[in-house]
Amino acid sequence: QVLLVESGGGLVPAGGSLRLSCAASGSIFRIIAMGWYRQAPGKQRELVAIMPTGGTTNYADAVKGRFTISRDNAKNTVYLQMNSLKPEDTAVYYCNAVMIRTMYELNPLNAWGQGTLVTVSS
Repeated sequence: QVLLVESGGGLVPAGGSLRLSCAASGSIFRIIAMGWYRQAPGKQRELVAIMPTGGTTNYADAVKGRFTISRDNAKNTVYLQMNSLKPEDTAVYYCNAVMIRTMYELNPLNAWGQGTLVTVSS
């Protein structure tokens, strides 16, 4: 069993900041990547930022320069620092982790958190 628990969502005025956290726990052998996705009402889930282990971090164009993803590998935790928030950033934000649970697992697990709501008021 693997569990991803997010925290840090809430209501913030435009121009404000929020920091999301997501901790992965359970049977984890190796994490390949951790990241954040979001889904606004009536829209498809989209990538916000992803940080592969030992790889290049990628951001959606809409958040470049405003959001920063970081990881604490010792804690299997990923963070998303969101600055200069805009009303269009309003969405449910989902943590994602791609991982191998045992040394014998051939296909990585794509795990999701339950989501945390971020609302940016204009």
